[in-house]
Amino acid sequence: MPRALSALLSSLCLVACGSTNDDPPTPGGEACERYTFPLSDTSTASHVNSCGSTACGNGENPPNSGMHCSTWLSCRSFDTEQPRCSWIHNLEHGHAVFLYNCPEGCADDVAKLEAAMAKAAVGSNGVRRALVAPDSQLPKRFAALLWRRTYLMDSVDPDALTCLLALQDVDANEPGLVCPP
Repeated sequence: MPRALSALLSSLCLVACGSTNDDPPTPGGEACERYTFPLSDTSTASHVNSCGSTACGNGENPPNSGMHCSTWLSCRSFDTEQPRCSWIHNLEHGHAVFLYNCPEGCADDVAKLEAAMAKAAVGSNGVRRALVAPDSQLPKRFAALLWRRTYLMDSVDPDALTCLLALQDVDANEPGLVCPP
């Protein structure tokens, strides 16, 4: 096969199949075609007076956008439940949020969420722009969120999480903002 044709076919596969290195595949890549991460309706992104406000979120469970408190969370793994109003602010900044509801424990699955967190975009301060936390209100055992996108799971699917991360910052109101460690 001529070198030019071989190079063309290789580059076409990279575009269609997603990257062959550790970068997340492109949202339209073949590896991600089996997943859908629909956008929720647009909602206000203003601040509420208190992180305990019942006005937080967009009415979905879990909320993936909407009104939120003025503080956000550090990008790390938490072992205690965090205020939804705070991590909604993280979402607005283009951070990924990975949640779990396992009262009986699920250390192996939390480790998979933390592995996905380690693939999130890195801020200019060197911190991965994602967090992991428990959430007792989830309708399923696991959730992965970006601003206006939610992926609910009964078991953690690392491939789906990688594909979702390919959309990090795409729809966020304030994309690319750093996250404190």
